[in-house]
Amino acid sequence: MKIYNTMTRQKEEFVPIEEGRVRMYVCGPTVYNLIHIGNARPMIVFDTFRRYLEYKGYEVAYVSNFTDVDDKIIAKALEEGVDAAEISARYIEECRKDMAAMNVKPATVHPMATQEIDGMIEMIAALIEKGYAYQAADGTVYFRTGRFERYGRLSHKNLEDLQAGHRDIKVTGDLKEEPFDFVLWKPKKEGEPAWESPWSEGRPGWHIECSVMSKKYLGETIDIHAGGEDLIFPHHENEIAQSEAASGRQFARYWMHNGFLNIDNQKMSKSLGNFFTVREIADRYDLQVLRFFMLSAHYRSPLNFSADLMEAAKNGLERILTAAENLKRLIDGAQAQEMTAEEKELYAGAQEYQKKFEAAMEDDCNTADAVSAVFELVKYINIHALGQNTKEYLDSLYNELHILCDVLGIVIEREEEILDDEIDQLIKERQEARKNKDFARADEIRDELAQKGIILKDTREGVTWRRA
Repeated sequence: MKIYNTMTRQKEEFVPIEEGRVRMYVCGPTVYNLIHIGNARPMIVFDTFRRYLEYKGYEVAYVSNFTDVDDKIIAKALEEGVDAAEISARYIEECRKDMAAMNVKPATVHPMATQEIDGMIEMIAALIEKGYAYQAADGTVYFRTGRFERYGRLSHKNLEDLQAGHRDIKVTGDLKEEPFDFVLWKPKKEGEPAWESPWSEGRPGWHIECSVMSKKYLGETIDIHAGGEDLIFPHHENEIAQSEAASGRQFARYWMHNGFLNIDNQKMSKSLGNFFTVREIADRYDLQVLRFFMLSAHYRSPLNFSADLMEAAKNGLERILTAAENLKRLIDGAQAQEMTAEEKELYAGAQEYQKKFEAAMEDDCNTADAVSAVFELVKYINIHALGQNTKEYLDSLYNELHILCDVLGIVIEREEEILDDEIDQLIKERQEARKNKDFARADEIRDELAQKGIILKDTREGVTWRRA
Protein backbone atom coordinates (compact mmCIF):
# COMPACT_ATOMS: atom_id res chain seq x y z
CA MET A 1 0.00 0.00 0.00
CA LYS A 2 1.33 3.43 -0.94
CA ILE A 3 0.49 6.75 0.73
CA TYR A 4 1.41 10.20 -0.52
CA ASN A 5 3.38 11.72 2.35
CA THR A 6 3.10 15.51 2.49
CA MET A 7 6.41 15.59 4.36
CA THR A 8 8.39 14.03 1.49
CA ARG A 9 6.05 15.04 -1.35
CA GLN A 10 6.04 11.53 -2.76
CA LYS A 11 4.18 8.25 -2.49
CA GLU A 12 5.74 5.90 0.04
CA GLU A 13 5.14 2.29 0.94
CA PHE A 14 3.08 2.19 4.10
CA VAL A 15 4.81 0.28 6.87
CA PRO A 16 3.19 0.63 10.31
CA ILE A 17 5.25 1.02 13.47
CA GLU A 18 3.66 -2.12 14.89
CA GLU A 19 2.71 -4.97 12.60
CA GLY A 20 -1.05 -5.34 12.23
CA ARG A 21 -1.84 -2.08 14.07
CA VAL A 22 -2.23 1.50 12.85
CA ARG A 23 -2.19 4.63 15.01
CA MET A 24 -4.02 7.45 13.20
CA TYR A 25 -4.87 10.99 14.33
CA VAL A 26 -7.25 13.22 12.35
CA CYS A 27 -7.82 16.85 13.37
CA GLY A 28 -11.48 17.36 14.18
CA PRO A 29 -13.73 20.45 14.06
CA THR A 30 -13.89 23.49 16.31
CA VAL A 31 -17.41 23.19 17.71
CA TYR A 32 -19.03 26.63 17.64
CA ASN A 33 -21.66 25.97 14.96
CA LEU A 34 -23.09 23.23 12.77
CA ILE A 35 -20.35 21.60 10.67
CA HIS A 36 -20.12 22.70 7.03
CA ILE A 37 -19.43 20.60 3.96
CA GLY A 38 -15.77 21.63 4.06
CA ASN A 39 -15.54 19.93 7.48
CA ALA A 40 -17.28 16.90 6.01
CA ARG A 41 -14.61 16.16 3.40
CA PRO A 42 -11.80 15.05 5.78
CA MET A 43 -14.33 13.25 7.96
CA ILE A 44 -15.53 11.17 4.99
CA VAL A 45 -12.24 10.53 3.17
CA PHE A 46 -10.22 9.54 6.24
CA ASP A 47 -13.10 7.45 7.58
CA THR A 48 -12.98 5.62 4.23
CA PHE A 49 -9.23 5.10 4.51
CA ARG A 50 -9.72 3.78 8.04
CA ARG A 51 -12.39 1.39 6.76
CA TYR A 52 -10.00 0.13 4.09
CA LEU A 53 -7.24 -0.45 6.65
CA GLU A 54 -9.71 -2.46 8.75
CA TYR A 55 -10.84 -4.35 5.64
CA LYS A 56 -7.16 -5.30 5.15
CA GLY A 57 -7.07 -6.70 8.67
CA TYR A 58 -5.39 -3.88 10.58
CA GLU A 59 -6.49 -2.92 14.07
CA VAL A 60 -6.89 0.85 13.78
CA ALA A 61 -6.60 3.16 16.77
CA TYR A 62 -8.35 6.19 15.28
CA VAL A 63 -8.37 9.43 17.27
CA SER A 64 -10.21 12.56 16.17
CA ASN A 65 -10.60 15.47 18.57
CA PHE A 66 -13.18 18.14 19.24
CA THR A 67 -11.66 21.59 19.79
CA ASP A 68 -14.01 22.79 22.53
CA VAL A 69 -12.18 25.93 23.70
CA ASP A 70 -11.44 28.60 21.10
CA ASP A 71 -12.01 32.29 20.32
CA LYS A 72 -14.97 31.48 18.05
CA ILE A 73 -16.65 29.36 20.74
CA ILE A 74 -16.14 32.14 23.29
CA ALA A 75 -17.53 34.76 20.87
CA LYS A 76 -20.62 32.61 20.24
CA ALA A 77 -21.12 32.13 23.99
CA LEU A 78 -20.88 35.89 24.66
CA GLU A 79 -23.33 36.53 21.80
CA GLU A 80 -25.87 34.14 23.33
CA GLY A 81 -25.12 35.01 26.95
CA VAL A 82 -24.25 31.43 27.93
CA ASP A 83 -21.13 29.53 29.04
CA ALA A 84 -18.65 28.45 26.37
CA ALA A 85 -19.07 24.88 27.65
CA GLU A 86 -22.77 25.01 26.74
CA ILE A 87 -21.94 26.05 23.17
CA SER A 88 -19.32 23.34 22.67
CA ALA A 89 -21.51 20.60 24.22
CA ARG A 90 -24.42 21.59 21.98
CA TYR A 91 -22.40 21.51 18.77
CA ILE A 92 -20.49 18.35 19.65
CA GLU A 93 -23.87 16.64 19.90
CA GLU A 94 -24.99 18.13 16.58
CA CYS A 95 -21.69 17.14 14.95
CA ARG A 96 -22.14 13.54 16.12
CA LYS A 97 -25.60 13.48 14.51
CA ASP A 98 -24.23 14.74 11.18
CA MET A 99 -21.35 12.25 11.29
CA ALA A 100 -23.79 9.40 11.91
CA ALA A 101 -25.98 10.59 9.03
CA MET A 102 -22.90 10.56 6.73
CA ASN A 103 -22.09 7.05 8.03
CA VAL A 104 -18.79 8.23 9.51
CA LYS A 105 -17.75 5.70 12.15
CA PRO A 106 -17.13 7.07 15.65
CA ALA A 107 -13.43 7.41 16.43
CA THR A 108 -11.80 5.00 18.84
CA VAL A 109 -11.53 8.11 21.05
CA HIS A 110 -13.01 11.59 20.51
CA PRO A 111 -10.97 13.60 23.04
CA MET A 112 -11.97 17.12 24.02
CA ALA A 113 -9.35 19.78 24.61
CA THR A 114 -10.84 21.01 27.90
CA GLN A 115 -10.46 17.53 29.41
CA GLU A 116 -6.73 17.39 28.65
CA ILE A 117 -5.51 20.68 30.20
CA ASP A 118 -3.21 18.96 32.74
CA GLY A 119 -1.34 17.20 29.94
CA MET A 120 -0.94 20.49 28.08
CA ILE A 121 0.49 22.23 31.14
CA GLU A 122 2.89 19.31 31.60
CA MET A 123 4.13 19.47 27.98
CA ILE A 124 4.52 23.26 28.08
CA ALA A 125 6.56 23.00 31.30
CA ALA A 126 8.83 20.42 29.62
CA LEU A 127 9.34 22.72 26.63
CA ILE A 128 10.28 25.63 28.90
CA GLU A 129 12.73 23.44 30.80
CA LYS A 130 14.39 22.37 27.54
CA GLY A 131 14.68 25.94 26.32
CA TYR A 132 12.15 25.57 23.50
CA ALA A 133 9.60 27.86 25.14
CA TYR A 134 9.59 31.00 27.28
CA GLN A 135 7.21 32.96 29.46
CA ALA A 136 6.48 36.59 28.57
CA ALA A 137 5.80 39.32 31.12
CA ASP A 138 2.00 39.07 30.72
CA GLY A 139 1.88 35.32 31.45
CA THR A 140 1.80 34.20 27.80
CA VAL A 141 4.05 31.25 26.94
CA TYR A 142 5.56 31.15 23.45
CA PHE A 143 7.39 28.44 21.50
CA ARG A 144 10.82 29.45 20.12
CA THR A 145 10.50 28.43 16.48
CA GLY A 146 14.12 29.43 15.79
CA ARG A 147 15.35 26.90 18.33
CA PHE A 148 13.71 24.01 16.46
CA GLU A 149 16.04 23.44 13.52
CA ARG A 150 13.61 21.32 11.49
CA TYR A 151 10.82 23.93 11.49
CA GLY A 152 9.25 24.24 8.03
CA ARG A 153 9.91 20.69 6.79
CA LEU A 154 6.24 19.77 6.38
CA SER A 155 5.12 22.99 4.69
CA HIS A 156 8.46 23.30 2.87
CA LYS A 157 8.83 26.86 4.12
CA ASN A 158 12.16 28.38 5.10
CA LEU A 159 11.96 29.91 8.57
CA GLU A 160 14.65 32.51 7.86
CA ASP A 161 12.70 33.76 4.84
CA LEU A 162 9.47 33.81 6.83
CA GLN A 163 11.05 35.77 9.66
CA ALA A 164 12.80 38.19 7.31
CA GLY A 165 9.48 38.94 5.63
CA HIS A 166 7.74 39.67 8.94
CA ARG A 167 10.35 41.42 11.07
CA ASP A 168 9.05 44.79 9.88
CA ILE A 169 5.68 44.11 11.55
CA LYS A 170 7.14 43.82 15.05
CA VAL A 171 5.66 46.65 17.11
CA THR A 172 6.43 48.23 20.46
CA GLY A 173 4.99 46.13 23.25
CA ASP A 174 5.18 42.86 21.27
CA LEU A 175 6.34 40.29 23.82
CA LYS A 176 7.55 37.69 21.32
CA GLU A 177 11.27 37.19 20.79
CA GLU A 178 10.62 36.52 17.09
CA PRO A 179 7.51 37.11 14.91
CA PHE A 180 6.97 33.40 14.18
CA ASP A 181 7.10 32.27 17.79
CA PHE A 182 3.66 30.87 18.51
CA VAL A 183 1.44 30.71 21.59
CA LEU A 184 1.40 27.69 23.88
CA TRP A 185 -0.52 29.33 26.73
CA LYS A 186 -2.44 32.61 26.84
CA PRO A 187 -3.63 34.60 29.88
CA LYS A 188 -7.32 35.00 30.60
CA LYS A 189 -9.39 37.87 29.25
CA GLU A 190 -12.59 39.08 30.88
CA GLY A 191 -15.47 36.62 30.36
CA GLU A 192 -13.30 33.79 29.06
CA PRO A 193 -13.02 30.26 30.49
CA ALA A 194 -9.67 29.76 32.24
CA TRP A 195 -7.53 27.24 34.09
CA GLU A 196 -4.76 27.68 36.65
CA SER A 197 -1.20 27.23 35.41
CA PRO A 198 2.32 28.12 36.66
CA TRP A 199 2.38 31.08 34.24
CA SER A 200 -1.07 32.64 34.44
CA GLU A 201 -4.73 31.84 34.79
CA GLY A 202 -5.63 31.21 31.18
CA ARG A 203 -6.05 28.61 28.46
CA PRO A 204 -3.93 26.67 25.97
CA GLY A 205 -3.06 27.69 22.44
CA TRP A 206 -4.69 25.69 19.65
CA HIS A 207 -1.60 23.82 18.44
CA ILE A 208 -0.59 22.31 21.80
CA GLU A 209 -4.00 20.68 22.17
CA CYS A 210 -3.57 18.19 19.30
CA SER A 211 0.01 17.35 20.29
CA VAL A 212 -1.07 16.38 23.79
CA MET A 213 -4.19 14.45 22.76
CA SER A 214 -2.25 12.53 20.10
CA LYS A 215 0.49 11.64 22.60
CA LYS A 216 -1.95 10.56 25.31
CA TYR A 217 -4.08 8.26 23.17
CA LEU A 218 -1.61 7.07 20.51
CA GLY A 219 1.91 7.53 21.88
CA GLU A 220 4.83 9.83 21.10
CA THR A 221 5.22 8.52 17.53
CA ILE A 222 2.16 7.76 15.42
CA ASP A 223 1.74 6.17 12.02
CA ILE A 224 -0.53 8.68 10.26
CA HIS A 225 -1.56 12.26 10.97
CA ALA A 226 -4.28 13.60 8.68
CA GLY A 227 -6.41 16.66 8.05
CA GLY A 228 -7.29 19.33 5.50
CA GLU A 229 -4.48 20.97 3.54
CA ASP A 230 -5.33 24.29 5.18
CA LEU A 231 -3.86 22.83 8.40
CA ILE A 232 -0.39 22.13 6.96
CA PHE A 233 0.84 25.58 7.99
CA PRO A 234 0.92 26.68 10.67
CA HIS A 235 -1.09 24.10 12.67
CA HIS A 236 0.60 20.84 11.68
CA GLU A 237 3.99 22.50 11.36
CA ASN A 238 3.64 23.76 14.92
CA GLU A 239 2.43 20.37 16.17
CA ILE A 240 5.59 18.77 14.82
CA ALA A 241 7.84 21.40 16.39
CA GLN A 242 6.41 21.21 19.90
CA SER A 243 5.88 17.41 19.89
CA GLU A 244 9.38 16.56 18.65
CA ALA A 245 11.02 19.22 20.83
CA ALA A 246 9.29 17.72 23.88
CA SER A 247 9.91 14.03 23.10
CA GLY A 248 13.05 14.04 20.97
CA ARG A 249 11.27 11.54 18.69
CA GLN A 250 9.59 11.67 15.28
CA PHE A 251 5.99 12.78 15.75
CA ALA A 252 4.27 11.18 12.72
CA ARG A 253 5.65 8.92 9.99
CA TYR A 254 3.08 9.77 7.30
CA TRP A 255 1.16 13.00 6.72
CA MET A 256 -2.06 12.89 4.66
CA HIS A 257 -3.94 16.05 3.60
CA ASN A 258 -7.16 16.38 1.61
CA GLY A 259 -7.64 19.12 -0.97
CA PHE A 260 -9.95 22.12 -0.72
CA LEU A 261 -13.66 22.03 -1.45
CA ASN A 262 -14.95 24.81 -3.73
CA ILE A 263 -18.55 25.81 -4.40
CA ASP A 264 -19.38 26.39 -8.06
CA ASN A 265 -15.66 26.95 -8.68
CA GLN A 266 -15.39 29.55 -5.92
CA LYS A 267 -13.94 29.33 -2.43
CA MET A 268 -16.68 28.67 0.12
CA SER A 269 -17.36 31.71 2.30
CA LYS A 270 -20.29 33.31 4.09
CA SER A 271 -19.59 36.66 2.39
CA LEU A 272 -20.16 35.08 -1.05
CA GLY A 273 -23.38 33.44 0.13
CA ASN A 274 -22.13 29.98 -0.88
CA PHE A 275 -21.59 28.57 2.59
CA PHE A 276 -23.47 25.31 3.25
CA THR A 277 -23.76 23.30 6.43
CA VAL A 278 -24.15 19.53 6.27
CA ARG A 279 -27.60 20.00 7.82
CA GLU A 280 -28.63 22.28 4.93
CA ILE A 281 -27.50 19.69 2.40
CA ALA A 282 -29.50 17.07 4.36
CA ASP A 283 -32.63 19.14 3.69
CA ARG A 284 -32.15 18.46 -0.04
CA TYR A 285 -30.36 15.12 -0.26
CA ASP A 286 -29.81 11.88 1.63
CA LEU A 287 -26.33 12.37 3.11
CA GLN A 288 -25.26 9.10 1.48
CA VAL A 289 -25.32 11.18 -1.72
CA LEU A 290 -22.97 13.74 -0.15
CA ARG A 291 -20.63 10.93 0.93
CA PHE A 292 -20.70 9.36 -2.54
CA PHE A 293 -20.00 12.77 -4.09
CA MET A 294 -16.99 13.31 -1.78
CA LEU A 295 -15.52 9.96 -2.84
CA SER A 296 -15.93 10.67 -6.56
CA ALA A 297 -12.60 12.54 -6.66
CA HIS A 298 -9.15 11.71 -5.32
CA TYR A 299 -8.86 13.08 -1.78
CA ARG A 300 -5.80 15.22 -2.61
CA SER A 301 -7.51 16.89 -5.57
CA PRO A 302 -9.56 20.09 -5.23
CA LEU A 303 -13.25 19.18 -5.33
CA ASN A 304 -15.95 21.39 -6.80
CA PHE A 305 -19.41 21.21 -5.22
CA SER A 306 -22.39 22.10 -7.41
CA ALA A 307 -26.04 21.14 -7.80
CA ASP A 308 -25.28 19.39 -11.11
CA LEU A 309 -22.48 17.31 -9.58
CA MET A 310 -24.66 16.36 -6.61
CA GLU A 311 -27.41 15.23 -8.99
CA ALA A 312 -24.84 13.16 -10.88
CA ALA A 313 -23.74 11.60 -7.57
CA LYS A 314 -27.36 10.90 -6.66
CA ASN A 315 -27.92 9.14 -10.00
CA GLY A 316 -24.70 7.16 -9.66
CA LEU A 317 -25.59 6.02 -6.17
CA GLU A 318 -29.06 5.07 -7.39
CA ARG A 319 -27.49 2.73 -10.00
CA ILE A 320 -25.69 0.86 -7.24
CA LEU A 321 -28.71 0.70 -4.93
CA THR A 322 -30.99 -0.49 -7.75
CA ALA A 323 -28.55 -3.26 -8.67
CA ALA A 324 -28.40 -4.37 -5.02
CA GLU A 325 -32.19 -4.26 -4.76
CA ASN A 326 -32.64 -6.37 -7.92
CA LEU A 327 -30.05 -8.84 -6.67
CA LYS A 328 -31.90 -9.18 -3.34
CA ARG A 329 -35.13 -9.86 -5.21
CA LEU A 330 -33.42 -12.61 -7.24
CA ILE A 331 -31.95 -14.11 -4.05
CA ASP A 332 -35.40 -14.25 -2.44
CA GLY A 333 -36.72 -16.33 -5.35
CA ALA A 334 -33.63 -18.48 -5.93
CA GLN A 335 -33.27 -22.20 -5.33
CA ALA A 336 -31.05 -23.08 -2.35
CA GLN A 337 -28.43 -24.86 -4.44
CA GLU A 338 -24.66 -24.78 -4.72
CA MET A 339 -22.95 -22.86 -7.54
CA THR A 340 -22.68 -24.63 -10.87
CA ALA A 341 -19.31 -24.89 -12.63
CA GLU A 342 -20.40 -22.12 -15.03
CA GLU A 343 -21.40 -19.89 -12.10
CA LYS A 344 -18.04 -20.45 -10.43
CA GLU A 345 -16.37 -19.10 -13.58
CA LEU A 346 -18.71 -16.13 -13.62
CA TYR A 347 -18.05 -15.41 -9.95
CA ALA A 348 -14.29 -15.54 -10.59
CA GLY A 349 -14.91 -12.85 -13.22
CA ALA A 350 -16.73 -10.72 -10.64
CA GLN A 351 -13.80 -11.03 -8.24
CA GLU A 352 -11.58 -9.25 -10.77
CA TYR A 353 -13.44 -6.04 -9.90
CA GLN A 354 -12.62 -6.58 -6.25
CA LYS A 355 -8.95 -6.74 -7.24
CA LYS A 356 -9.33 -3.50 -9.23
CA PHE A 357 -11.01 -1.91 -6.20
CA GLU A 358 -8.16 -2.95 -3.93
CA ALA A 359 -5.51 -1.77 -6.41
CA ALA A 360 -7.16 1.67 -6.44
CA MET A 361 -7.33 1.91 -2.65
CA GLU A 362 -3.74 0.65 -2.31
CA ASP A 363 -2.64 3.52 -4.56
CA ASP A 364 -2.93 6.38 -2.05
CA CYS A 365 -6.61 5.78 -1.28
CA ASN A 366 -7.82 6.49 -4.82
CA THR A 367 -11.54 6.38 -4.10
CA ALA A 368 -12.42 7.75 -7.56
CA ASP A 369 -10.97 4.64 -9.22
CA ALA A 370 -12.42 2.44 -6.45
CA VAL A 371 -15.90 3.82 -7.23
CA SER A 372 -15.29 3.10 -10.94
CA ALA A 373 -14.49 -0.52 -10.03
CA VAL A 374 -17.80 -0.73 -8.12
CA PHE A 375 -19.67 0.60 -11.18
CA GLU A 376 -17.98 -2.06 -13.32
CA LEU A 377 -19.03 -4.72 -10.82
CA VAL A 378 -22.62 -3.39 -10.90
CA LYS A 379 -22.66 -3.61 -14.71
CA TYR A 380 -21.31 -7.17 -14.51
CA ILE A 381 -23.96 -8.13 -11.93
CA ASN A 382 -26.77 -6.64 -14.05
CA ILE A 383 -25.67 -8.83 -16.99
CA HIS A 384 -24.74 -12.04 -15.18
CA ALA A 385 -27.32 -12.29 -12.35
CA LEU A 386 -30.47 -14.00 -13.60
CA GLY A 387 -33.60 -15.60 -12.21
CA GLN A 388 -32.37 -19.13 -12.90
CA ASN A 389 -29.11 -18.68 -10.96
CA THR A 390 -28.47 -20.53 -7.71
CA LYS A 391 -28.81 -18.86 -4.34
CA GLU A 392 -25.15 -19.46 -3.48
CA TYR A 393 -23.99 -17.66 -6.64
CA LEU A 394 -26.35 -14.70 -6.15
CA ASP A 395 -25.46 -14.45 -2.44
CA SER A 396 -21.77 -14.38 -3.35
CA LEU A 397 -22.30 -11.51 -5.82
CA TYR A 398 -24.35 -9.58 -3.28
CA ASN A 399 -21.77 -10.10 -0.52
CA GLU A 400 -18.97 -8.84 -2.77
CA LEU A 401 -20.92 -5.70 -3.65
CA HIS A 402 -21.85 -5.19 0.00
CA ILE A 403 -18.24 -5.54 1.22
CA LEU A 404 -16.82 -3.05 -1.30
CA CYS A 405 -19.58 -0.52 -0.66
CA ASP A 406 -19.09 -0.93 3.09
CA VAL A 407 -15.42 0.07 2.69
CA LEU A 408 -16.68 3.24 1.00
CA GLY A 409 -19.25 3.71 3.76
CA ILE A 410 -22.12 3.30 1.30
CA VAL A 411 -25.16 1.45 2.66
CA ILE A 412 -26.75 -0.64 -0.09
CA GLU A 413 -29.77 -1.88 1.85
CA ARG A 414 -32.56 0.66 1.55
CA GLU A 415 -34.66 1.47 4.58
CA GLU A 416 -38.13 -0.02 4.30
CA GLU A 417 -40.31 2.68 2.74
CA ILE A 418 -42.44 4.52 5.27
CA LEU A 419 -46.11 5.21 4.44
CA ASP A 420 -47.51 8.75 4.15
CA ASP A 421 -49.85 8.24 7.13
CA GLU A 422 -46.90 7.17 9.31
CA ILE A 423 -44.95 10.27 8.26
CA ASP A 424 -47.88 12.55 9.10
CA GLN A 425 -48.28 10.88 12.50
CA LEU A 426 -44.58 11.32 13.35
CA ILE A 427 -44.68 14.99 12.24
CA LYS A 428 -47.69 15.53 14.50
CA GLU A 429 -45.80 13.89 17.40
CA ARG A 430 -42.78 16.09 16.66
CA GLN A 431 -44.93 19.23 16.75
CA GLU A 432 -46.34 18.18 20.13
CA ALA A 433 -42.81 17.54 21.45
CA ARG A 434 -41.67 21.00 20.35
CA LYS A 435 -44.76 22.57 21.90
CA ASN A 436 -43.86 20.85 25.19
CA LYS A 437 -40.20 21.98 24.82
CA ASP A 438 -39.10 18.34 24.49
CA PHE A 439 -36.55 19.27 21.84
CA ALA A 440 -34.57 16.05 22.28
CA ARG A 441 -37.60 13.99 21.21
CA ALA A 442 -38.33 16.41 18.36
CA ASP A 443 -34.79 15.96 17.07
CA GLU A 444 -35.06 12.18 17.42
CA ILE A 445 -38.16 12.14 15.21
CA ARG A 446 -36.50 14.38 12.60
CA ASP A 447 -33.44 12.09 12.55
CA GLU A 448 -35.63 8.98 12.35
CA LEU A 449 -37.45 10.38 9.33
CA ALA A 450 -34.17 11.50 7.73
CA GLN A 451 -32.83 7.94 8.02
CA LYS A 452 -35.89 6.77 6.12
CA GLY A 453 -35.23 9.33 3.38
CA ILE A 454 -37.86 11.85 4.49
CA ILE A 455 -36.73 15.50 4.37
CA LEU A 456 -38.62 17.92 6.63
CA LYS A 457 -38.80 21.68 6.12
CA ASP A 458 -40.16 24.03 8.78
CA THR A 459 -42.02 26.98 7.23
CA ARG A 460 -44.28 29.74 8.53
CA GLU A 461 -47.24 27.81 7.17
CA GLY A 462 -46.20 24.61 8.96
CA VAL A 463 -44.04 21.56 8.27
CA THR A 464 -43.67 20.23 4.73
CA TRP A 465 -41.93 17.01 3.77
CA ARG A 466 -40.63 15.20 0.71
CA ARG A 467 -38.87 11.96 -0.09
CA ALA A 468 -35.11 12.31 -0.80
